[in-house]
Amino acid sequence: MCALKLKSPVFDNGKGIPRKYGYKNENVNPPLVIKGVPKGTKSLALIMDDPDAMAPAGKVWDHWLIWNIPPNTKAIKEGSVPGRAVEGKNDYGKIGYGGPNPPDKEHTYVFELYALDQPLKLSKGASKGKLKKAMKGHVIEKTVLTGTYEP
Repeated sequence: MCALKLKSPVFDNGKGIPRKYGYKNENVNPPLVIKGVPKGTKSLALIMDDPDAMAPAGKVWDHWLIWNIPPNTKAIKEGSVPGRAVEGKNDYGKIGYGGPNPPDKEHTYVFELYALDQPLKLSKGASKGKLKKAMKGHVIEKTVLTGTYEP
């Protein structure tokens, strides 16, 4: 059983993400709460993407890539990056968080939190492909939180 948990105080798993976190609104990351980090975790990584973008965009849209989150992190505050964490480039072409912005209908956004056995040697602005490659063989545990957003 997975002990690692990711929740948000502003939306329940599978439910609507408040408008303010959207790309065309305040475009700040929602607050997240982390629990049950397994023993031996040296860093955490988070990927937020939109698999429903496949139809309109032709690919899974990357909204937020963040790694080297300190393992003792209990929460990621709204509009912030914890500790010495590093952010990658989203599909808006910017480093950092890029909020939901579905062009057609309600989309489901997936927040994947990974407990890793080492910090990652990746430069700021790295892509999801580079992040996934760097994490390969180092994932201790993974948990998922989903939220929906509509235009």
